[in-house]
Amino acid sequence: MTIKDIVNVRLSSQQITNRIFDKVKDVVGFMGAIQAQDYAMAKWAIGVRLPGSTDKIVTTSINNAELIRSHLLRPTWHFVSADDIYWMLQLTAPQIKSSMKSRNKELELTEAVFNKSNKVIIRTLSGGKNLTRGELRKELEKAKINTDKNRLSHLLMEAELDGIVCSGEVKGKKQTYAMLPERVPNKKVLTKEEALAELANRYFSSHGPATLKDFVWWSGLPVKDARSALELVKSNFIQETFNLETYWLTDSFSISRNSLKSVSLLPAFDEYIISYKDRNAMLTIKNKKKAVLNNGIFRPVIIMYGQVIGIWRRSTKSDKIIIEIEFFRSFSKAVTKLIERASLDLEYFFNKKIKVLFT
Repeated sequence: MTIKDIVNVRLSSQQITNRIFDKVKDVVGFMGAIQAQDYAMAKWAIGVRLPGSTDKIVTTSINNAELIRSHLLRPTWHFVSADDIYWMLQLTAPQIKSSMKSRNKELELTEAVFNKSNKVIIRTLSGGKNLTRGELRKELEKAKINTDKNRLSHLLMEAELDGIVCSGEVKGKKQTYAMLPERVPNKKVLTKEEALAELANRYFSSHGPATLKDFVWWSGLPVKDARSALELVKSNFIQETFNLETYWLTDSFSISRNSLKSVSLLPAFDEYIISYKDRNAMLTIKNKKKAVLNNGIFRPVIIMYGQVIGIWRRSTKSDKIIIEIEFFRSFSKAVTKLIERASLDLEYFFNKKIKVLFT
């Protein structure tokens, strides 16, 4: 197996070049979860993988509770199918809570504080209410619960991890919280072994070729659990070796490089980059700091034949979107034409004219 094989199969398995789904819920379910702290970019991460989709279609899926945004896996936001929210929370919330203990202690957020906060949140949201972060802050402060110094984020995350709240309907351009049991009344629960196997199957099917180290990073699971998960499902996958590392994938790497879509504009924090511990196959060491900042920000990237060749920035005017392109090295006019063509997908998705600037 070569680097070209790795990126070619990843492009296909991640639905960037081999897009087989036609519903938001299905593509997110196949991916397992899509990192989503950058809300607009996370919607575009779905758009990249779903032919004919638009920002409006993805937002409708969120409003209809087909798609849930919550803290899962690693302690950050993810989009997940409503069908998977309960078992995925049950599997990953304990590890996230454990990772937050030290910071919660610094913020003086005790179990008593969390219990009180959860009661306020339940009382405030029950009955189908969808409230913004600011609206919930007011209710918590009325109850004499301190929300400063990022305490509010921890209070709301705790309520998510406890299965109390999740993303609600979008109000204008503002996101809201709602009661999870009201948004998703049908609770799918798996045993720990079933959940481990399901998560590993989702990851290696949608992200392969990938290593155990990659899965540990993406899932946030303890190494022991991640190893057990892979053991449960490894008979479903092919095993290949590259640079002394074992990679797992669903099919042989017989995809023709020439058959792949050559250029794509991927969003910030896209799964194609962020979901692997080792990103060297797609991103050279020289350019890594340009695409992944020291503070953990993953910038929107341009990929050509699976390799990251630059970054892009998006700014929105009232009637159009400005895309600024920054290459890591000089490219021919033919490549700039391919990028302009790829930008038409963004234009369709956001339903706004796109102007591409090369800096």
